Amino acid sequence: MSQSSQFSLLSQRRFAPFFWTQFLGAFNDNLFKTALMVALTYDALSWTSLDPGLLNNLIPGLFILPYVVFSATAGQIADKVEKGRLARFVKLLEVAIMLVAGIGWMTHTLWLLIAAVVGMGVHSTLFGPVKYAYLPQHLKPEELVGGNGVVEMGTFVGILLGEVAGALLVSYRPVGIELVAGASLTMALIGLAASWRIPASPAPAPDLRINYNFVAESMRNLRFSAQNRTVFLSMLGNSWFWFYGALVLSQFPVYAKDYLHGDHSVFVLLLTVFSLGIGVGSLLCEKLSGRKVEIGLVPFGSIGLSLFGIDLYFASQAYTNTALVDAFALLATPGAARILVDLVLIGVFGGLFIVPLFALIQTRCDPQHVSRTIAGMNILNALFMVAAAGVAILLLGQGFSIPDMFLVTALLNAVVAVYIFSLVPEFLMRFLAWLLIHTIHRVATVDVERIPDAGPAVLVCNHVSYVDAIVIGAASPRPIRFVMDHRIFKMPLLGWIFRTAKAIPIAPAREDPFMMERAFIDIAQALHEGDLVCIFPEGKLTSTGDMNEFRGGIAKIVERSKVPVIPMALRGLWGSVFTRDPGNLFERSFSRGLRSKLALAVGMPVAPQEATPEYLYEQVRALRGEWK
Repeated sequence: MSQSSQFSLLSQRRFAPFFWTQFLGAFNDNLFKTALMVALTYDALSWTSLDPGLLNNLIPGLFILPYVVFSATAGQIADKVEKGRLARFVKLLEVAIMLVAGIGWMTHTLWLLIAAVVGMGVHSTLFGPVKYAYLPQHLKPEELVGGNGVVEMGTFVGILLGEVAGALLVSYRPVGIELVAGASLTMALIGLAASWRIPASPAPAPDLRINYNFVAESMRNLRFSAQNRTVFLSMLGNSWFWFYGALVLSQFPVYAKDYLHGDHSVFVLLLTVFSLGIGVGSLLCEKLSGRKVEIGLVPFGSIGLSLFGIDLYFASQAYTNTALVDAFALLATPGAARILVDLVLIGVFGGLFIVPLFALIQTRCDPQHVSRTIAGMNILNALFMVAAAGVAILLLGQGFSIPDMFLVTALLNAVVAVYIFSLVPEFLMRFLAWLLIHTIHRVATVDVERIPDAGPAVLVCNHVSYVDAIVIGAASPRPIRFVMDHRIFKMPLLGWIFRTAKAIPIAPAREDPFMMERAFIDIAQALHEGDLVCIFPEGKLTSTGDMNEFRGGIAKIVERSKVPVIPMALRGLWGSVFTRDPGNLFERSFSRGLRSKLALAVGMPVAPQEATPEYLYEQVRALRGEWK
């Protein structure tokens, strides 16, 4: 396996024991919950007189209730206590809970099993902040998206296998209940063994005084997270995904039985295709993002969640089979393939939606507050999932069918996505940039790691086309404030894109001296706040493909702000439809073909005292070479 592969982390102690501890926890949670829900769906009368549809929405709600109550405390504990030690405590707690559940299974006592559901919710609440705060401590920035992808893949594969195992074991008569009790205890013990291999992870705030008033601490956590607008809205986006997933997944048992007319194996098949889709989408994130936190994938994922959620409604309406089928018979039933494809693609786009959000939250929140930020997110997740259970119960009570609920969820997703992306235009801007460099162009990067992960710097680049800023922004691992000719802001689409990206308009001194001076003030302010600022020192697009001389603005910038200057060069854009190439526009549109190749090369940082226009020109010219 290549060292650059995200799967290589599974062979390293800094990642593997944590991964398997998390995987086994997810597996066991879902083995237990699914076994209980299947038993109550297909053998309800021997357990309770309550309606199975009500129980299938109530049990997930009870599981996540502890997230609301204990997440704030769990976040403080994770910031105060070494994470390996905390993981071992959580796994010991899981063993005790599975012993209680075993008694409930063997004595046919429903209230003990319900208590174990709540207990496993407490177990997951305590481990949640550890799960996502651990990764930034042990992974490099360029490994974070891949690591998150592997964890999300492992989580959903664990969920899948746990649900499959739970559904199969509990239906294995006459010893299904005994098999579930023994398997869940065994998995808890194996998870405990894995946790002893987790390496030391120093607590970021060992002197923190824990506030056990969970209401006050929850509100304080959320208020703190809300100070970072992008992080907080990403938390809301993450929680919305769990609302969507909880509302859809909780319907699967009844959907499989009453709408698809399937047995246990059909329910297992639905879980399988959905969870595999999530795993595939999570793993695709590293490749599609270029090993960086690419939030442009989030709108892409959201579009897929709505499109295929809507199609799932129509596919369900078109399904006409009324005969009892198992999984193999379902595959040959007319209309079933479309339903399964929709579920797979909802999962794939869900993975593309959620993994970049996790990575964004981890990289942009306060490093001293990661666990408590994750705890705040878990509180929101829990509230959204409780709301999902409430909405499902309400809609079922109003006479909505399960396919109707799929449609309502998909349409709500579209509304929520438009709202969030309008509040944080960076998501949409990065999405458009991602589309540009993955459809029209193939962009290679050379030494892009020279762009600093933190701190202020000025980027200087040759100016070849109207989309230079989009290409550079898509290749950068962090947001950039571009200095752009004010006339670009008047163009219908590009103007909107650059305004949403907080670009800085500038005009020549002879045209608007006030705007020019204001631009330099805004640049200095952006650098003072630690931002990256990119300028095109030529001051205009090339009309020949050759570079124009660099003007003196860069000298004025570094005189005010003593920050490093990073030369960059775009290669291969000249002659595209976005340039001022005087050749025939129609011919240029097709002569390069689809997916034409271009590159962005990044040079070594230049000290501010050496950053003269002439020296920077030579650096950029050398980086560009002869490939225009």
